[in-house]
Amino acid sequence: MKLQHFLLAGLIFLSAGIFAFTNANTEESEDVKAVKALIEKSYVNGAFNGLDPDAMRAGFHEDFAIFSAKGEAIGKYPIAVWADGVAKRKADPEFDAAKNVWTHNFASVDVTGGAASVKIELSNKGKHVYTDYLSLLKFDSGWRIVAKVYHKH
Repeated sequence: MKLQHFLLAGLIFLSAGIFAFTNANTEESEDVKAVKALIEKSYVNGAFNGLDPDAMRAGFHEDFAIFSAKGEAIGKYPIAVWADGVAKRKADPEFDAAKNVWTHNFASVDVTGGAASVKIELSNKGKHVYTDYLSLLKFDSGWRIVAKVYHKH
């Protein structure tokens, strides 16, 4: 009888440990949630769907740039220029907001302390258009996007 109680207690203890471990690894951390929310507001909606340069400026660090390969050189497209271009695009009388609908998928979000790396896939009209790699840093004021490299499909 004592052996059965001992085995039952061990089984309960083991089950509780497995349950706690599973929950700890499936729930997103507060930082991951904050990073995703920032990217959705400032990047997906700011730069793509809503064309909102103010939302972009709020979520991107002032020294942010998009980096790309230009032959053997590195091209650098700063946030100020990008946000101004977004504002001009939205103000264009030919702009059709109904055609400017982008969907996104977080392929990966990795946070270590005050640094984060996000792989996000952007699609328009059902077609995968961009795979973007965003780097973020956590400042005293919160998370900010500091750099982007990308691939256009």
